[in-house]
Parts: sequence; C-alpha cells; structure tokens
Amino acid sequence: MSHMPIREAVTAVLEHDGQILVVRRQPALAAFPGYWAFPGGKVDTVDALSAVRSHALFQGHDPRLLQALIRELREEIGFDLDAAVLDGQVEALHVFGTALTPPVVPVRFNTLFYRVALRQRPQLTLDPGEVDDQRWDTPAALLDEYQDGRLLMAPPTTATVRLMSQGGGRQDARVVLEDQERERLPMLQPLAGLVLFAVRSNTLPPAIHTNCFLIGDPGRHRVLVDPSPWNDEELEVLLQRVAPLGIGEIFLTHHHPDHHERADVLARRLGVGVALSADTSERIALHKPHFFTGLTQRIVGDGEEIVRWLGRPVRALAVPGHDQGQMALMPDDRAWCIVGDLIQGIGTVVIQKPEGNMRAYYESLQRIIDLDPRVIIPSHGMAMGTTYRLQETLRHRRQREASVLALHRAGSSLEQMLQSIYQGLDPRLLPLARQNIESHLDKLREEGELA
Repeated sequence: MSHMPIREAVTAVLEHDGQILVVRRQPALAAFPGYWAFPGGKVDTVDALSAVRSHALFQGHDPRLLQALIRELREEIGFDLDAAVLDGQVEALHVFGTALTPPVVPVRFNTLFYRVALRQRPQLTLDPGEVDDQRWDTPAALLDEYQDGRLLMAPPTTATVRLMSQGGGRQDARVVLEDQERERLPMLQPLAGLVLFAVRSNTLPPAIHTNCFLIGDPGRHRVLVDPSPWNDEELEVLLQRVAPLGIGEIFLTHHHPDHHERADVLARRLGVGVALSADTSERIALHKPHFFTGLTQRIVGDGEEIVRWLGRPVRALAVPGHDQGQMALMPDDRAWCIVGDLIQGIGTVVIQKPEGNMRAYYESLQRIIDLDPRVIIPSHGMAMGTTYRLQETLRHRRQREASVLALHRAGSSLEQMLQSIYQGLDPRLLPLARQNIESHLDKLREEGELA
C-alpha cells in the first residue's frame, strides 16, 4: 500500500440538454496525458482564503472545495461557475460521486465529482496548456466509443459516463466511482478490453512496477504480457487475480528480468505456454537454463498475430534498441501500442551493451512514430495519448548525442562527459548514465562521426 498523503481534488460534469462536456488533456502533461476527462483539478491552499458568495445552490457545500471548483473551471475552460449561478444559468449543483486514486499511483487524490446542470451551453475558452480539445456528447455515445476502444479515459471518468448513461448522477448520492484501496493488485482499464496490473517488480529506480497486461476477448485466446512479480508473495497475488480470467498464453516483450521474473513459474501454475521472439528466448535460456523446462514456446516474428482485441488482430512489432529482441504489440487499427521499454513513463530508458544499440533504438522510435498509434502504453508508467512522448524522447536523445559529440571533439573524457551532462543525477544512476553515453559514442562511431 502507498503511504503517500492523499490530496483533495474536484471535478465538474457540465450537463446540458442530455449532453455532457469532456475535454482532452494536453499530451505534454505529466499526469493523464491525452486522456478524455472532466475539467477540474487539485484543491490548493489559496482556496481556503477566498469567500464564496451566498446562493441557494451553494448552500451545504464545503466553501473551500467549491472555491477550488470555481477556480479550476475558470482557469481550465474559461467557464465562470460563480457568475453562471448568479445569472440563473445553473439548474442544479451537487456532488454525486467520489473517486480515490489506487495505491499503485505515486500521487494520490480523493476527488469529488460535481454535477452542474446548465440551462444553456456556455461559450468556453480552453487553456492550451491544459486542454487541447473539447466535445459535448451524450453519456451513451461516449460509453459506446470507449467500449469500441476509441477513448482513453481514467477509470473514474469511465465509471461516471457509465453511471450517467444509466440515468444516475442526478442527486447527491455520493456513489463511489473508483476506490481500489482494498485491492492488493487493482485492475486498471484505460482502454476497453485492455487490462493493466501494476505488478511490483525488481526494476530500475525510480520505477517500482512493471505493467502486466491482459489482452484478448473473453471466451477466446487471452494473453498475459510481461508478468514479473518481484517476490513469491506478489506472484501468489497475481496468480489469484488472473487465474479466473482464462489466460491462454504468456507473452514476453523482451529478456530483461523485470519483464519475465517468475513468469515461468506462473506459466506452469496456469498450464500455459510462452510466446516471445527468438532473440528473447535465446537470451533468457542463456542466463536461466531451466526457465523453459516443461513449457511450450511459440517463437514469433515481426507482424505475427498474437491475440485479438475487440475482434481486431493484435500483432508483434520488432522494436530493437533497448534490447535486440524487444517486441511491441499493436492492433491493426492502431488504437494503441504497448511499447515495452521503448520509452518509460517513469525514469529513462537505458541502452546498454551487449543487447542495446542506440542506432537501432532511434530507428524503433521512428517506426512507432510513423505508425502513429492513438495511445502509447509503456511498461513502466501510465498510458499516454498520441506519440508526443515518443517524439520528445527522440528529440531529447538527438540533443544528448549532439552534446556528447561536441564534448568528444573538445577532448573530454567519458568521465568528464558524465559530470557535464548528468549534473545532479542520483549517484546510484550514474553507471546507467555512463552506459547511455557509451552507446551514443558507439552510434557516432558507426556513422563515422568520430575521428
């Protein structure tokens, strides 16, 4: 369980004529990038200092939380709730639900969801730093689009849309939209039919989890991707969670231990085989000779179908660079792409020898950018809308390479480069940073840039 303090947040479901407002968060944001959500945000200390006007609709509400809601709506979408209430444009205002961020998320919030029923649709001015799109639609239409795999939403948003599509949310019921506090290993579903378990793993800091995915339509072949529990207790918890779900196969994106540790034990307990690239199979067998004992292997290649998601083929894509045998997964309609360690939502990808190659890494980033899936899902961290983070990673790597080349031409040693480029880095991560510099130098050498 997380022991981080739980912060307060507020959000508003603006409703008019049977339609509700959802906005798409900027892909550059650190939290929920590219997600469709309701406008709102965290409660700040300043909210306790502002007075809320006296009005019947405001009665019974915590003034501090109400002030936070007014402020967030004004800042994010240019809607003045205070003025709208005073002008008689608001028919109803009440809290209908709460959502508590699960313990696996580093920063947790207890969020109150307000329903704001409007007499007319307001003109909005979106803050481009927070929001890049908006839409009004019926809850039923939004739910249909989510269930078809075309909307990226956090679980409380999905729960709200589902509740309102069933006619709920019209009174102060305080329903629990999302509360996985008691779940040892919560099931998250940012896209319909794509289940994510944040499994505690022996990965590199600052990450402490590796995302384990369940893909496949119920009643058909279902695949569990990268189960890698860090100890036997976590293994048992994961087994209890997935055993009833009809797992048919385990797929490994690549050979690093934080993507396959105890996956062999899990496969034997479930009575299923393992799918992976030939390179991944060879590297695991080299380090763990008994890993595949008693297990059926399916060696897969680039473009091969692995499973079906909402009836659509999901194929393996070769994305070497971080690891020679690494494979991504993407459905044919490019709704999403599980990219493994091509990028990380937490921390930085390490390119180390012998399995890593910086030139191949650049090419793999560009390949997925060109394919342009709507959602990118890394093995560490949350799903992200658009390929923005891939593009930024490639841009940052090119800048880093330019610095390495300039320092090399100036006569700097590897140690001097390390001190110059990675100032203030956690000392525990310096050996990994050194490996990245060495990989940049290897790439420059391969391309004839070093004298």
